[in-house]
Amino acid sequence: MGYNVSGSKQKAINILCDEFRKYNFIDPEDCEKLGVKRGLRNADNTGVLAGLTLICDVVGYEMVDGVKTATPGKLLYRGIDLDEFVAGVIESGRYGFEELSWLLLFGKLPTQQQLDFFNDVLADFRALPPGFAEDMIMKAPSPDVMNKLARSILAMYSYDDEAEDLSMGNVMRQCIEIIAGTPTIITNAYQVKRRNYDHKSMYFHLPKREHSTAQTILRTVRPDKRFTEEEAHLLDLCLILHAEHGGGNNSAFACRVLSSSLTDTYSALASAVGSLKGPRHGGANLKVTQMLEGMKEAISHPASEQDVKDYLRRLLRREAGDRSGLIYGIGHAVYTVSDPRAQILKRYAEHLAVEKGFGEDLHLLQMVEKLAPQVFAEEKGVDKNLCANVDLYSGLVYRTLGIPEELFTPLFAVARMPGWCAHRMEELMFGGRIIRPAYKNLTAKQSYVPINQR
Repeated sequence: MGYNVSGSKQKAINILCDEFRKYNFIDPEDCEKLGVKRGLRNADNTGVLAGLTLICDVVGYEMVDGVKTATPGKLLYRGIDLDEFVAGVIESGRYGFEELSWLLLFGKLPTQQQLDFFNDVLADFRALPPGFAEDMIMKAPSPDVMNKLARSILAMYSYDDEAEDLSMGNVMRQCIEIIAGTPTIITNAYQVKRRNYDHKSMYFHLPKREHSTAQTILRTVRPDKRFTEEEAHLLDLCLILHAEHGGGNNSAFACRVLSSSLTDTYSALASAVGSLKGPRHGGANLKVTQMLEGMKEAISHPASEQDVKDYLRRLLRREAGDRSGLIYGIGHAVYTVSDPRAQILKRYAEHLAVEKGFGEDLHLLQMVEKLAPQVFAEEKGVDKNLCANVDLYSGLVYRTLGIPEELFTPLFAVARMPGWCAHRMEELMFGGRIIRPAYKNLTAKQSYVPINQR
């Protein structure tokens, strides 16, 4: 068999991969034959019901006479329409992410007194434990900030004398520490990454107590600590739009799965970060940015709809981009007609994008939103409802704010942390059973053969 590879590790791994391929293949068609719901999705792409929640509702269709019918998307935070929440915050000219965090955690909009109290609590917990940044971030750098965030959350276990205590008061305290500390972790991790992997200067700025989460991030990530109120409010809007998306989304479900085993808070929330890191989930906004750059390089006339359609066709045929066959930022598991987050972000981001010199990029993404469903229908021969999702525009918005690409997905994690914490507490309080779906075994029975007879 040629198993002697003379000490070459890569050759050894190649051999092991070949062995795996010999005896491991599952035909996707077997799933349909056996009634297996891949991805925990029904045949009509709706999610399999796995639990009950009070936190969030994601609406992309209605059942009319038993038939799934596409409708404009809606996102409801604790029963409040996202559009209404955003309009209320913008009309009053205030920052809304902290207000939304209270709503997600406790179930009701805070009074001004409650919000002031909550902001004070977050400010108290913004700093990391003494020595944490030096020992856990600076001495153990990572080229990927999401990887460092997950490792840092796990490391916080070692700084907690009550790490395994699952009482409500203790879990609440852990959640608040992580919600408040996540912006500090990602900005510190980014600076250390710059120093160790990019060979650039790193700088650490202390947050101001009176600053919102969005202001804190811009202040601590920029060399000069300066930002405009328009920039901070736009980042605050991004955090609001990304904050929560139902118990069935991959990262929230990962958190609930681990929480159902009664593991510690740090393990559960680190698992959510690991899930969000994937390009099929939170990592998609960076993929959109890379796709956009590829389009700008390859398309001679980006204002031509035909040229854009031709490029999108090449993407679907795996002839361009990362050869994945995907048009990033298009399509969603639930939304069909529209993703409300994408529509809000596009509407409020346009002024700053044009002002910062990204108007042509925005127009190109708008063409992708318009043309991609047409190209998909022509290429696949399927008349399927496809809409732009929030990832199509979020990466461009971060660019207009001068935020480095390494922080695109970590910012998503900052936004999702309150929702993940709400799901953890809900699962601990009301889940009652460990989450344990079944997998159909397809292996044929075989007998053990002595090694000298194989």
